[in-house]
Amino acid sequence: MPTSGSTRSTARSTRRGSHQNLGSRSADQADSFVSSVQAVRDLFRSVFAGNGIATAILLLVVAAAPFPFGSADDIPIAFWCICLSLCLLMVTLREATAAQLWLLSGVGVIAVGYGIVLHEQLSDTPWFAPYHPSWQHASTILGTELPTSASIVRHAAFFALGAPLANILALSIGLTIGGDRRIAWLLVKVLAWSGACYALYGLLAQVIEPQMVLWREKVAYVGSVTGTFINRNTAACYFGSCTVLWMLLIVVKIRRHLPGRRVAWRQLRADLRLIPTGEIALDLAAFAVCLVAMFMTGSRAGVALSLLTMVVAFSIFIRRDLPARSGIWLSLGVGCLVAFGLLQFLGGRVNSRFETRDLVDAGRLEAWKSTLRIIHDNPWFGTGMGTFTSSFPAYRSPDISIQGVWNAAHSTPLELASEVGLPLASLIAAGWLVMLIVQARGMVYRSRDAVLPLAAAAIGCLAMLHSSVDFSLQIPGYSIPFFALFGVGLAQSFSSGARVEPASPGSTM
Repeated sequence: MPTSGSTRSTARSTRRGSHQNLGSRSADQADSFVSSVQAVRDLFRSVFAGNGIATAILLLVVAAAPFPFGSADDIPIAFWCICLSLCLLMVTLREATAAQLWLLSGVGVIAVGYGIVLHEQLSDTPWFAPYHPSWQHASTILGTELPTSASIVRHAAFFALGAPLANILALSIGLTIGGDRRIAWLLVKVLAWSGACYALYGLLAQVIEPQMVLWREKVAYVGSVTGTFINRNTAACYFGSCTVLWMLLIVVKIRRHLPGRRVAWRQLRADLRLIPTGEIALDLAAFAVCLVAMFMTGSRAGVALSLLTMVVAFSIFIRRDLPARSGIWLSLGVGCLVAFGLLQFLGGRVNSRFETRDLVDAGRLEAWKSTLRIIHDNPWFGTGMGTFTSSFPAYRSPDISIQGVWNAAHSTPLELASEVGLPLASLIAAGWLVMLIVQARGMVYRSRDAVLPLAAAAIGCLAMLHSSVDFSLQIPGYSIPFFALFGVGLAQSFSSGARVEPASPGSTM
């Protein structure tokens, strides 16, 4: 039998061992905390070093642009233009690749096109554009000579330039600084989290004070969630775009935890159980908030196109893990069934609007026909930027209800062509086509961070399709953040191996 002395010495050694284990665990936790703090510090140093101030300004604009009623008024638009102009002046091109510079030159060509049209519509002596005949007609009726202009409303183009200018600036800045993958991911996360916050506000406001938007009385869409936007269709497109972002962020995290280069579908359930729930729980909650807010807008096109975008984006993301021939079609089919189930379960108001008004209103179709007549009579330089409200009454179809004023064509491409003419509208359409082709190439050929051009291309298609039947891209609170994302998607469409990363202090060649 062991003696009492040996028992006491054993107990003391056991206590010393436990204290040492506790001390080592505490030291490991302290080291882990210090390393985490250093990692965050190094991240902010690296991100905010070269284009630091420009990055901070861009992130602020991306997060805050939807707040003041979608930034649809002149004062917020002017403020964002000033912020983005300062941001562009602070951007450095030292790390830009040749591909980024070529794309920036393409954006510059579109800016020059806007400048020429702006000169023709504002100048008393335009270079190419003829004077609009409405001025001569008005002079004849009034019996006095009026100053003429190529635009039907003098100087309207100057005040309407703000939104396109802000979009061009956001696209250029995103394209310039988005080559840094850390900045690219930071912008995507800021955009996703700000969207979740606006969606949460919209849901809470609908429960607490449904007749108010921020501090203003809600005049229209009282029964719909609009967040900080005035129009529910724009809100649906914004929340839908953020839902697409959250879906892609979640599947990226899940894919990162799955073993192997390809998904083993037979043991997928077992592999998913190994993923720490705490790591994606908050992401899933943000996704659910944005999804519910999107459905509660009651927008037909916004909800339907957002669901379609999610299905296609998810299928493209997992395409390499699917069977070679039938896999992509199977994924699209299953995704459409899930989307249809969500529409039936959460989209009661959307379904009722489909039943009562079909897919497109008859009045909207007639408005598009009337807008085409405006384009036919003013094909080269349009009626003037910002003049649709003034030009539409003369072409308004008698089949449209006399109720209300049409201040938008509910089709951004048609309204753009009617205001600036077919040449500039065609140039912008070509720019969109090039952007989508470049991003499609990036998401196919890039091995790392291919989800960034995929997110930009998916949301770009969503925005373009929705704006073809509405005017979401004409609202700066939606367009500015996502034009910045489009720029980042373009910059990330090329291999990071083509970029020369700046050497860290103390590194050797």
